[in-house]
Amino acid sequence: MSTFKEIRGTLIKSLASDPANPLLGQMWYNSASQRLKGTVALNGQWVSGGNLGTARYGVQGGGTQNAAYVCGGYPPMVATEEYNGTSWAGGGNMATYRFTHAASGSQTAGIAWGGYYPTTATATVNTEEYNGSSWSEQNNIPTATSQNTGTGTQTATLAFAGSPFSGTLEYDGTNWTTSNNLNTPGYSAARAGLQTSGLCAGRRNNSGDAYMANVEEYDGSSWTNVTAMPAVKGDFTGTGTQTAAVVFGGSPGNEAVTLQYDGTNWTAVASMGQGRAFLASAGTGSSALASGGRSTTAATEEFTGGVVTKTFTTS
Repeated sequence: MSTFKEIRGTLIKSLASDPANPLLGQMWYNSASQRLKGTVALNGQWVSGGNLGTARYGVQGGGTQNAAYVCGGYPPMVATEEYNGTSWAGGGNMATYRFTHAASGSQTAGIAWGGYYPTTATATVNTEEYNGSSWSEQNNIPTATSQNTGTGTQTATLAFAGSPFSGTLEYDGTNWTTSNNLNTPGYSAARAGLQTSGLCAGRRNNSGDAYMANVEEYDGSSWTNVTAMPAVKGDFTGTGTQTAAVVFGGSPGNEAVTLQYDGTNWTAVASMGQGRAFLASAGTGSSALASGGRSTTAATEEFTGGVVTKTFTTS
């Protein structure tokens, strides 16, 4: 019989306790419990959460699975709602009506910018910050854009992939500056990561007549093409980090498809219970939140997935 070392080229380490952040496929012997352990990928699952108070699509937000916010959306509104892991409650209203805008940050330090402004039937340059109870207007983005996306924190935000402006912008808590463009321009993409380590997945092309599987990573200065998604899609969203992301929903149609990214490869995991596009996201790559979306739903779903530790037996 072959040994583990002969098969994998390495010995199984004996550890006094389980490692804090084990890698996928890692194995070890826990000397305290006298058990052989290792990590496996969890396909993940979506479960229903509390519905939004107001059904909407073209909505965005940020935060964590247990402390999220959403703002704006269609039908045109300024309403903000906050999630506590169980139910949604009303927050402060934005100053500007908008939908298909971008937002990021946390429930107590959020930021929203751009989007379609129904009063003038055009994209807006307006930027607002949220403190957990009220919104305040900030410096405008340099160029009006809608169906854009972004990621990061209130004081270090990365914006990209919009229409008609699909360039890259960085926000430092006061000012917006222009950075290098995506290699393949487009809009209505999914997001993940931070200002210095962002992820742009999928999108529509600038003509709006085709979806893409393109994926690019941002290093704080420039974008690099990486492994494409296994399917073309746009009008969707995502969350997590550049090396541990999850994306879900989108077009064509109203999709329920969910994909996880480990920094190299994409894996299809459990689909949402309800297909939808133009929805909001929050959380991490293994603990995500999906809310709202087309066709004008109030539904919220919670995702759990990723790498889990298992105890191995001979049975």
